[in-house]
Amino acid sequence: MTDRGGALHPLVELTLARFRTFLREPEAVFWTFAFPILLAFGLGLAFPGHGDQPVPVGVVTGPGEARVVDALRRSRAVAVRTIEAGEADRALRDGVVQLVVVPGSPPAYRFDPTRAESRLARLVADEALQRASGRQDRWLARDERVVAPGSRYIDWLVPGLLGMNIMGTGLWSVGFAIVDARTKKLLKRLLATPMRRGEYLLSFLLARLVFLALEVGALVGFAHFVFGMPIEGSLITLSAVALVGALSFGGLGLLLASRARTIEAVSGLMNASMMPMWILSGVFFSSANFPGPLQPFIHALPLTALNDAFRAVMLDGASVLALGPQALVLALWAFVCYALALKIFRWN
Repeated sequence: MTDRGGALHPLVELTLARFRTFLREPEAVFWTFAFPILLAFGLGLAFPGHGDQPVPVGVVTGPGEARVVDALRRSRAVAVRTIEAGEADRALRDGVVQLVVVPGSPPAYRFDPTRAESRLARLVADEALQRASGRQDRWLARDERVVAPGSRYIDWLVPGLLGMNIMGTGLWSVGFAIVDARTKKLLKRLLATPMRRGEYLLSFLLARLVFLALEVGALVGFAHFVFGMPIEGSLITLSAVALVGALSFGGLGLLLASRARTIEAVSGLMNASMMPMWILSGVFFSSANFPGPLQPFIHALPLTALNDAFRAVMLDGASVLALGPQALVLALWAFVCYALALKIFRWN
């Protein structure tokens, strides 16, 4: 696609310029590709989600300590450590232990009832100590252990990290580049050319899509081969979800940068847009934890729709037809944001 002088179409030239600019910024390459992998690796090590992980229990040093420690160590479900009485509260606060046992007749349990891990540690430790004291079960239940594919925290986390990364790179790579060009008076020069406003804005979205396959493939491939994360759905469906999500956040980035005149202004707008979605949209924990009246608002956010769609495809094997509600939310955000950006965009 060339003009009479043999040059490429303005849209192609602008897209290639965006592509070259990105590659010349090693910081952008790191935050787009390396950072989400490092984050997934760190959280995957912290929350492995496989095997029977013993719960950390502290025993206060003093009279009766040896008997309690010996009883707890008989249980493979408990990881015992001794702590001084003055360090007990700090150990609980910092999560070094989930329960502190104070030896005595009977022993005392110190724990935080608002933490599920502490309540579990209390049950496990109490069972071990009761058995050591001679308690006999009246009957023994039959255990049927089921480990469903994708039930680990890392499996649930990676789709959220993927959505968060697409949101962040979509907003920053588009919004920052436009405002940076405006502050350097480059947009005024482009105003004197026959280039259309729509071609200029669309070039940012197209350049964003060039890196999308690498961005998605790097994180998903890493999680799959390093942590064994399952991918139940079609890679084509996964790619389609990523494409719509990238267009949605690319459009939002265009809108936020349409009138901003300084880097500080657009940074504030983007942080104000991303912060609620970081918290509400189910990146690190489920959005179902929030009260019911907030749920309609949460599900109207583009990151919530993107994360839900990623998890449906990767963990449940959902088809394209099953993703109608999420796709509609993302498409509406993309269309409305791009249309508004095209309307209110200013060169200076």
